[in-house]
Amino acid sequence: MRDPRHPRHFTEYFKRQIVDLYNAGKSKREIMDEQGLGKSAVERRIKSINATGSPRAADNRTPEQNQTLELERENRRLRMEVDVLKQAAPIYARK
Repeated sequence: MRDPRHPRHFTEYFKRQIVDLYNAGKSKREIMDEQGLGKSAVERRIKSINATGSPRAADNRTPEQNQTLELERENRRLRMEVDVLKQAAPIYARK
């Protein structure tokens, strides 16, 4: 059984090999059995590399998805700043 706290990491070369095997005519089931991968992992690699030529998730996002992620990051950063200022306000009020 796989440990979800320690996921496996694959190189870009390995990911491309999986897609090359599929494009050469090997079935997804054969690839899954030979490489010990799950169905979703194989399908995700095939879809991302065939769509954009890159296995990186950042290269496969639409501009709207990138903008949403950037806004979420900025929102998190601003919330942390507000929390820090809330904690600091009583300290400066006493002085």
